[in-house]
Amino acid sequence: MAKPIMIQGTMSNVGKSIITAGLCRIFMQDGYRVAPFKSQNMALNSYITNENLEMGRAQVVQAEACGIEPSVYMNPILLKPVTDMGSQVIVMGRVMGNMKAMDYYKKKKDYIPVIKSAYEKLASENDIVVIEGAGSPAEINLKDDDIVNMGMAEIANSPVLLVGDIDRGGVFAQLIGTVALLEKREQERIKGLIVNKFRGDKKILEPGLEMLFEKSGKEVLGVVPYMNVDIDEEDSLAERIEKKTAAGLIDIAVIRLPKISNFTDFMSLELDPLVSVRYVERVSELKEPDMVIIPGTKNTISDMKWLRESGIEAGILKLKNTLVFGICGGYQMLGEHIEDVCGAEGYGRIRGMGLLPISTYFENEKTRTRVEGRIAKLEGEFECLSGKKISGYEIHMGKSVLNTEKYFIETDGKYDGCYGKNVMGSYIHGIFDEEEFRDALINMLCRRKNIEYSGNSNVTFKEYKESQYNKLADILRENIDMKKVYEIIEKGI
Repeated sequence: MAKPIMIQGTMSNVGKSIITAGLCRIFMQDGYRVAPFKSQNMALNSYITNENLEMGRAQVVQAEACGIEPSVYMNPILLKPVTDMGSQVIVMGRVMGNMKAMDYYKKKKDYIPVIKSAYEKLASENDIVVIEGAGSPAEINLKDDDIVNMGMAEIANSPVLLVGDIDRGGVFAQLIGTVALLEKREQERIKGLIVNKFRGDKKILEPGLEMLFEKSGKEVLGVVPYMNVDIDEEDSLAERIEKKTAAGLIDIAVIRLPKISNFTDFMSLELDPLVSVRYVERVSELKEPDMVIIPGTKNTISDMKWLRESGIEAGILKLKNTLVFGICGGYQMLGEHIEDVCGAEGYGRIRGMGLLPISTYFENEKTRTRVEGRIAKLEGEFECLSGKKISGYEIHMGKSVLNTEKYFIETDGKYDGCYGKNVMGSYIHGIFDEEEFRDALINMLCRRKNIEYSGNSNVTFKEYKESQYNKLADILRENIDMKKVYEIIEKGI
């Protein structure tokens, strides 16, 4: 069985996911078979595996860092918030239904056998399993039914490294307070502390590190600097989504919907030096971009209402020379109407933006599938995109009926998406990751502005991501005592 090591944090967004990914890459580089694991993830960014099962995006990133194929065994439970009070519950890649928070907490312990079975399968196939916690282990109101922090550490009998975020301030209180709020047996599992996101001269921090050891009894294994690495972040707190201004010749504005999902779809666009990707949540920020993208969403109807009430819909409709692109829920919004007769999002019907001749009807069964295909034979200025290779995945509850033959994508005799005068939409997440289609699209946008485009195929998106994982590993090796980390793994509990 694999030896486990667990990364827990003092709160959400302290960097657990990226530290986990970095350790996964280090262990892989050092010749170990390694896999990531997170028993329960709450996120709107998800992914479809080769088995057409759904899992959290963070564990996909970590699997890539390990050099292995993502699997739902790495994330047996995924919670996708639907409202402020409830989430869609996905177990081993399949939807179990929507649950209110209280109902889920009552049922949580029922999932322990599923979690244990998934972890044991990974442990039987690897040398090391790097487990990620969620939020904080010191949420004392939730500890009795914990299955993702110390509860998971007990299931795996894993030592723990505790991460605190110094960039937010109060890292000493974070780390010391978290340790102090744990029971003695839980404290004993913590074998080291990591201070993350540090800016400045470490010498100034040294007296504080000594105090951390004195007050908590736990050694600081590393001080990790604020890292300039470009790796998927699992939630919309990621810094990239705060970008408001355009810095490139081609200005792409992504609408920051309240329930935005899979915003990592646009990372590959940012690779092109001519392109700026910014996120818009007010009509005053829209301006006149070269392309507007309406992204995926976990609640299409409520986000369509927000789009209308915020004035952004009217702002988009007023744009004269802007390409409008919708993905998944954003594609549905571009149509004539959206109807929920099965209660997937609480029932109801709403008028769409009317930019594409499609109608969407929600169904109880969720579509989950990988996709490979090509752009269909298009007309007008879109003709230059015809035949370009695309790939990605679909995750959606609705089906769209097209009142036209202007299909956008052809995949094994099936059709997806639709296009019009300056509008196109598709259900496919990750559609921009294929260089052939992305370069052709950017070239089309450049031609609209009489900008010469020579392509950006010197490095593929996959190669770029590999370089970032290696860069992350280098930074962690330099700033974390990996010899002691290996000793902790070897010794165990």
